Amino acid sequence: MIREQGLIEFALTLESIGSQVGFKISARGWCYQLESLRVINKDQFNLVENVINECRDKGYLPIDFVAEEEARKFSGVEKPEDESPVRYMRRYLEGARNCQEWYCPDWWDGEEYYIQMVVEKIDLKTLFEPVCEKYHIPIATSKGWSSKLQRAEYARRFKEAGDRGLKCVLLYCGDHDPDGLRISDFLKKNLYDLRNIMWSDGTEGYDPRNLIIDRFGLNFDFIEANNLTWIDNLITASGKNLASPTHPNYHLPYVQDYLAEYGARKCEANAIVPIPDIARALCRESIERYLGADALDRFEAKRQRIRDELSDFRERTGLDEAIKTAIRLIDEGGKNGG
Repeated sequence: MIREQGLIEFALTLESIGSQVGFKISARGWCYQLESLRVINKDQFNLVENVINECRDKGYLPIDFVAEEEARKFSGVEKPEDESPVRYMRRYLEGARNCQEWYCPDWWDGEEYYIQMVVEKIDLKTLFEPVCEKYHIPIATSKGWSSKLQRAEYARRFKEAGDRGLKCVLLYCGDHDPDGLRISDFLKKNLYDLRNIMWSDGTEGYDPRNLIIDRFGLNFDFIEANNLTWIDNLITASGKNLASPTHPNYHLPYVQDYLAEYGARKCEANAIVPIPDIARALCRESIERYLGADALDRFEAKRQRIRDELSDFRERTGLDEAIKTAIRLIDEGGKNGG
């Protein structure tokens, strides 16, 4: 009974924090949140994830309380339509009148830079997606060192952009700790390792020698300016402490350089999740450093050209009036309207 009461109180606490965050984060992301609040250490993450999932199993937390990893979602799930075929067609007729809003123009035509973004954790992807969507920038999680195929895919997009004369930029945001800084430093090397690959359609690999890699977070000045939480240890997910002389990497230069400059502390990238407006402003400023403050105006101009072209076509062909008539007949319950 005491344990159950503890689970309920734990669930209520998470829901309270979640209401302030404003969007779903993964079970792992909740561990980072609790670590930043000094409630747990990184070597307790697995235990806390299990407790969160137990609360979901028992109904103390909604089953959809956490964000699901895309790789774990089912594909091929079909749901029967709950409207008649004619009413269903009506939506497509409306779509024909509004398809200019969905048509994807070549956003990068006439641009100087082509940008992609990689972040270390799913919660940062969720946080930054609304900004990246506005600027038409692909974003993905790296999951630490990132998979070989993931690297090859964004390298291919860089190759295509580079072949068009665009300057390629990879924006990166991750933890501020010895390995987090090291990951960003090695991104270009990881791409170099794939420069000699060949795709099944004959496309060759990408040479990243001219790629601009911009690690825009988390950086020391931003952490200090926004009073983000420093965690006073360098415990890794394996439970080992990088700040301990017994750790096999302790004497390596990257660890010693970090300790000399920042001490035995770290700041997890998830620390910006509770300040979404500031975090998204950081993301937007990093993008506009390359695209400029008028980028959205340029993209909107491209969208408007599509609107004008399709509007002119519908007017010239009488298509717009024909669609309006069909929709009116359906709404009036015309033949087979249902």
